[in-house]
Amino acid sequence: MITDTELVEQFSDLLGDDYASAKSYVRDIPTQALVYVRSFTHKLASVIADKHQLSFTSANLYDRIEQLNQRRLIEVSAIRAMHKLRADGNRGAHPEKYHLTQNQLVTIAEKSIRQIISLVTQLYPAVHGSPVPENKFIEFDSFAGRDLCYRAMMHNDHHAQYLVAMSLKAQALMAQEQVSATQLDSDKPQDTTQAQAEVKRLFAQAAYWFAQAAPYEMAALYEHGVSQLHGYAATDSKEELSAQGEALIAKAADNDVIEAKALLGYFYLVGSQVFEVDLEKAKTLLTQAAEAENIEAMSNLGVLYYQTQQHEQALAWMQKAAKSGYPQSQYHLALLLAEADSEFNGIELAATATIPSPTTDLLEQSQYWMQEAASQGQLEAMLHCASQILHDDNATKEQLQLAEHYLYEVIKYGHDVTAMIELSVALADGILGRIDVVQAAYLLQQAKLHATDVQLQVIAPLWQSLLMQIDNVMALSPSEEQWAALAQAKTILS
Repeated sequence: MITDTELVEQFSDLLGDDYASAKSYVRDIPTQALVYVRSFTHKLASVIADKHQLSFTSANLYDRIEQLNQRRLIEVSAIRAMHKLRADGNRGAHPEKYHLTQNQLVTIAEKSIRQIISLVTQLYPAVHGSPVPENKFIEFDSFAGRDLCYRAMMHNDHHAQYLVAMSLKAQALMAQEQVSATQLDSDKPQDTTQAQAEVKRLFAQAAYWFAQAAPYEMAALYEHGVSQLHGYAATDSKEELSAQGEALIAKAADNDVIEAKALLGYFYLVGSQVFEVDLEKAKTLLTQAAEAENIEAMSNLGVLYYQTQQHEQALAWMQKAAKSGYPQSQYHLALLLAEADSEFNGIELAATATIPSPTTDLLEQSQYWMQEAASQGQLEAMLHCASQILHDDNATKEQLQLAEHYLYEVIKYGHDVTAMIELSVALADGILGRIDVVQAAYLLQQAKLHATDVQLQVIAPLWQSLLMQIDNVMALSPSEEQWAALAQAKTILS
C-alpha cells in the first residue's frame, strides 16, 4: 500500500513536489500551503490538457479550467473541485481580505489537501487507464514549520527566512484585523493594548526576517520593501522608510518579481511618494503582472482602462479578476456593470458563464457579482446587499438574517457609520422581526463617535426619535425585564 504523497507522484511526477510541500506546511504555514495548492491546480490543468493534446488559449487558471470544461475532458464534479482549489489558493495569497483567522486557514488548507487526493483518485483511471492503487492518507504534522525556523536561524537559510517572514506577516495581518474587530464588539473587553502589542511584535519579526533574506532573494527584497513602506518595524522617519520601501519595490520589479510589478504599476497609476503618475508606465507594468495572473494587477488595469475611456478593455480585465475569485474586483465589476447601459455606449458583453443561468443582461450580471463579492466578505458589497434587502418590502426571513449578518460584519471589520445607522434603525423599528432598543442605542452611540459632520446631521433626529420611542414604551408600564432594557438604552443615549 502506498501513501497519499506517493499516489500523487504516481499520478504525475509534475505534481508530487507541490503536493508534498502544500501538505507539509498545512499546520504551521497554511498561507504557504494554499499557495502550493494553487500551483498544484495550475499544473494539474496542464497534465489533463497534455493528455488530450489541448493547447490553452489563456494563461489565466480560471480560463484554463473552463476550457477543460467546455471540451468535456473531465467530469463537471472535477471542474468544480479544481475551481474550489483555485479559490482556496487565492485565500492563501490574501487571507486578511477574506477576514480569516489562522485556525480558519489551517482548516481550509487541510480540506484542500484532502480534496486534492479525492480529485486525483477520481481522475487516475481516465489519465492512466488503470485502477487507482490502494493507498493510505498520512495525517498532518508540524515538522515542516519547526524545520523552517531551525534552518532560518541555525543555517542562515535565506529561503527559509523568507518563508518564516511570510508566515509572520500573514499572522500579523490577521491579528490586526481581529484587533480592529474587537474594538467595536460590545460583548468583549475594549482594552486591546496587549493584542496591539502582539501585532507590532509579529510585524517587527516579519520585517527582520525579510531584511535578512532580501539581499539573496528577489521575492524577499520585494517584501522587505513593503515592510518599510508600511513601517512594520518603524524606528526611523516614516517618510524616509516609505521612500526606501518604494525604491526596493522598484528594484524587485526590475528583477521580474510579479507582485513588485503589480505594486509599482499601481504607484504609477495613482502616484506615490517617489513615483509620479505615468499612465504609460502603469499600463506596461500592470499588463505584465496581469498576464502573469496577478489578480490585483488585473483589477487595477481595468481601472486604468476605465479612466482612459477604454470601456471594453476595462470590463474585460475586471471580469478576469472577478472570475479569479478576488472579491474587490467582483465589487468593482458590479459597479461598472451597473453603470454600463448609460455610460458605455451600448457595449455588448458576453454572458457570464459562472452565473447559474448565464445572461447578457448587464444589471443581472452586476447583481450576481455584487452578491459574490458580499459572500466573500467584501465590505462595501456586504453593505450594498444588506441595504437592498432592508429596503425590500418582500424580503424573506432568511434574507433579513443575511442582511443583519452582513451589517454586523461591516461594522466589525470596517467601523462603517452607515452600517451602524442602518442596523440601529432596523433594530429599533422591528424590521428584522424583533425590537432591540439596547443594541439600537449602542449602535447609534458608536455611529456618533465615528461620524463626520454630515453623518451627525443624519444621526441627530434618529437619536431624538429613539429616545422618544423609549419614553413612550416606558409610559405603558412594561415588565420589569423590559423596563431594565429600556433604562439601559436610555442611559446609553444620555
